[in-house]
Amino acid sequence: MQLLTKTNIDFVGRTRYTSVISIILILAGVVSLLMHGGPKLSIDFTGGTILQVKVLPAPELAQVRGALEAAGFSDFQVQDFGALDEFLITFRGETAQTGDEGIDSAEQMMHALQAGMSGYEVEMRREESVGPKIGGELKSAAVNSLFAALVLIVLYITVRFVFRYGIAAIVALIHDVVITLGVFSLLDKEVSLTIIAAFMTIIGYSLNDTIVVFDRIRENMSLRRKESYEGIINRSINETLSRTLVTSLTTLMVAGTLFVLGGAVIHDFAFALVLGVIIGTYSSIFVASPVLVWWYRRNVTDAKRNQPAM
Repeated sequence: MQLLTKTNIDFVGRTRYTSVISIILILAGVVSLLMHGGPKLSIDFTGGTILQVKVLPAPELAQVRGALEAAGFSDFQVQDFGALDEFLITFRGETAQTGDEGIDSAEQMMHALQAGMSGYEVEMRREESVGPKIGGELKSAAVNSLFAALVLIVLYITVRFVFRYGIAAIVALIHDVVITLGVFSLLDKEVSLTIIAAFMTIIGYSLNDTIVVFDRIRENMSLRRKESYEGIINRSINETLSRTLVTSLTTLMVAGTLFVLGGAVIHDFAFALVLGVIIGTYSSIFVASPVLVWWYRRNVTDAKRNQPAM
């Protein structure tokens, strides 16, 4: 299927404009991360408990929060969870308040809700708890997984192509992850194990797009030796543009459907995928390939500088 045919867009010439867009997005995300003291981590990494409760008839969010505050609870979050009568209560640490020995925080909260919301039927639908030690181990494992993936990608692309291609791909992948993480920080969304899985998916998707373009660049380098390096890069991107857009739009439709219809459980995961598909497609065109052009120009400049004077 050919969505576009015989395009001749000067992608390399537009790099100066797209670089400004990337820099603005990255700076906005980094500033947000610094202001928040890093990404907002879920209890998967910090330790704590999540309660999903159903309250009938459906109350206001403030009523649920007020019942817990009146019982002495602090440092917790209450949010709607898909339906008007379902709520997600999150609190960090092993206990949320001092209370009777042998009664954990989840039980204390349920007692507080049942006592503070007379006339309502309160039902616990789900409880998840993660200890601080396990949370720390999961955090280390997540960081190590991302780092290992980037190292293996460099090795793979270096073997398949050459080293500069590996560096260009890594720059594009870091660009994608940093912007996605920054958007999550700007929107005050939590980073959980599920979101880490989404990040890994984004890395794989973006890399696949980038390798398709790199393959065409390598092919055109051997077929069009008299053409300028920038011309070959532009030609290669244009020749793969239809495939890139068809793949991206297809994936985007699936991720978008999950985002709209998938429910609250996978809402943030689907959001990360939608964002990742858009940014990954953008970076394979406007980040990875322009890095190759920059590397080439630098080598040419260095070669001219090192030429002996006649």
